[in-house]
Amino acid sequence: MNKEPLVPMLGVVTDVRIDTPDVKTFRVNALGGGKCFEHKPGQCAMLSIPGVGEAMFSITSSPTNKEFMEFSIKKCGCLTSWLHQMEPGQQITIRGPYGNNFPVETELKGQNLLFIAGGIGLAPLRSVINYCRANRENYGEIDIVYGSRSMDDLVDYKEIVSEWMEDKGIRVHLTIDRAQDGWDGHVGFVPAYVKELDFKPDCKVLICGPPIMIKFTLVELEKMGFSRTQIFTTMEMRMKCGIGKCGRCNIGNKYVCKDGPVFRFDELGELPDEY
Repeated sequence: MNKEPLVPMLGVVTDVRIDTPDVKTFRVNALGGGKCFEHKPGQCAMLSIPGVGEAMFSITSSPTNKEFMEFSIKKCGCLTSWLHQMEPGQQITIRGPYGNNFPVETELKGQNLLFIAGGIGLAPLRSVINYCRANRENYGEIDIVYGSRSMDDLVDYKEIVSEWMEDKGIRVHLTIDRAQDGWDGHVGFVPAYVKELDFKPDCKVLICGPPIMIKFTLVELEKMGFSRTQIFTTMEMRMKCGIGKCGRCNIGNKYVCKDGPVFRFDELGELPDEY
């Protein structure tokens, strides 16, 4: 593990996978092979293109993967546009890991788990899901609710269908916002689908997605009897420097990069309007 969090390491992009029209997954290795550093589920890393910029991204591969790290990145600005032009063999700088992690070895261990994701919000949860799959004996039943705008916008769709849906004890519930040709699954927004599925409050919940989705899903979960001590989320999109110096990630009395990015909802209290 990199002992100096501000000193970047050189990595090399060894594979680029197109997930959706605006999301690509980048596989990154150290120059000598293997991973640049170890991490825990939910932690982030800073990716940089010198002369262009840097930004924080979730590490979407599981820590149980010892060969490489992956990052699923949505094209939405200058840096991400440059990243989307990268090809295998090109180098990138990387530093981390940053932040805390989902409590997979404490509060989540031995529990039934409910993952709820919307759009690119699946990216930070993928690391946790695959960690739990690799350590299946440590967790109970697993439900995954995932929705996106359309069938084409479902991230990691091939992995979901060919691997997650085939695992014993894992139930995957997919939905898209509006009906389209070729889709015979559920149609509707994630909060309404969670209400329809009517989960029992006997599990821990991990949720990530657009703020409006989280807001209304939280309402439905509380109606079902879930308490905020059962629900976890991640807020890495607020992180900038990663070490609590720039102040960009300040929310109330919390610094996302130092106190998070993973939070239990009762720790956050009343969220600002944008959440």
